[in-house]
Amino acid sequence: MKKIVAIVLVAFTLTLTANRLQAQATKFGFISLSELITSMPEYKKADSSMQDYQQALNQNFEDMKREFNEKDSLLSSKDTAKYTKAQIEIKRKQLGELYLKLQGYQQQAGQLYQQKQQDLMAPIQRKAADVVTTVAKENGYTYVFLKDALLVSPPADDLLPIVKKKLALK
Repeated sequence: MKKIVAIVLVAFTLTLTANRLQAQATKFGFISLSELITSMPEYKKADSSMQDYQQALNQNFEDMKREFNEKDSLLSSKDTAKYTKAQIEIKRKQLGELYLKLQGYQQQAGQLYQQKQQDLMAPIQRKAADVVTTVAKENGYTYVFLKDALLVSPPADDLLPIVKKKLALK
């Protein structure tokens, strides 16, 4: 009976010691990925490219609008007398199609913009996440949380300076 009590006591002590060691090894960290990503040079290039793309989409819309207004003014003027009824009907049909195209363009442009943004940002986000994972492993962090998502948290380290140093960012 004494052996059983001794074995249980040793097992309990080992379990308690292991739990205490495990609790001491748990390190928490946090990072603001948005702040990290916006400080990366790749982001600045992607942002510039996105602005250019947005301007191109806007210019295309303005060109379509100008074309619509020109065709609309032709049909509204007194010059329609030189066209036959069939020609006027065709021009009105073309104007209606252009109007529908204009209406759908804004939604289409929004989708094109989002797709372009996803294409440009995905590699940057992946690189940032990979570096954070590497830094966490190198420095023994068990958990890394997004700073923006935390309302209340236990004491933790901000990994942003370490990750920026790893990426050679200021």
